[in-house]
Amino acid sequence: MLKSREVRDEAARRKAQDQFAKVKQRDAEALKDREKVHAAEAAKTARLRALRLAKEAIDKEAADKEATEKAAVAAAKPAAVRRKRASTAAAKVVSEADDE
Repeated sequence: MLKSREVRDEAARRKAQDQFAKVKQRDAEALKDREKVHAAEAAKTARLRALRLAKEAIDKEAADKEATEKAAVAAAKPAAVRRKRASTAAAKVVSEADDE
């Protein structure tokens, strides 16, 4: 009788150990899957960040170039505007003198 009980206990122990091993294996596989998903998300985030930084650099270069061009135009424009204003003012003085 003792032997049959030992056999039953041993069988129950083996069955429990097998189930535990299966659960442990499923958990390990789930962990690997989660790690793969995390790695994929990290790679995607890194790629998108690199693209965003590259775009920002290009936009900054374009804005700097545009600002430089505007400054050059603005620097050249006042002299022409002054000449135009001076000639317009002189024309007004002449026309006022003609009107009198």
